[in-house]
Amino acid sequence: MEFTHLNHAGEAYMVDVTEKKPTVRTATAEGEVACSREVMDALRDGTVPKGDVLAVARVTGIAAAKKVPELLPLAHTIGVHGCSVDLELHKDCVAISATVRTADRTGVEMEALTAVNVAALAIIDMVKGVDRSAFIRRAGIVAKSGGRSGDWSRTLPEA
Repeated sequence: MEFTHLNHAGEAYMVDVTEKKPTVRTATAEGEVACSREVMDALRDGTVPKGDVLAVARVTGIAAAKKVPELLPLAHTIGVHGCSVDLELHKDCVAISATVRTADRTGVEMEALTAVNVAALAIIDMVKGVDRSAFIRRAGIVAKSGGRSGDWSRTLPEA
């Protein structure tokens, strides 16, 4: 088996994508923050003491998508040309979906996944004063398009 991020000496390196042509690429990730009834009620009522949790999580997720190369040393610096972070209140969780788009030489799966996870962390940070039991229940890539491997999708299993 050949590993793409190891050189001939077995050392980690960043894959050279210089010769690849930029193409339009999209990736979507989803995740959930499981919350107590007390937190979900406070989110619905807008009474979380730290403020507008969903607005902060949305902006935090977008900002995080643009920081991936700082967090993952072998990730390429690419243009994040579009990023949406959507949050939905369910019975026992906040569902998070992030879609990232670019016209570049490599995909944006890590950017979408980072947006979801850091948005989730922002939610936990903002609700921990109400209830410290909130946790990230699941997160994963659910779709990608563009690039050499084309389109791909899946459904995350129910929590």
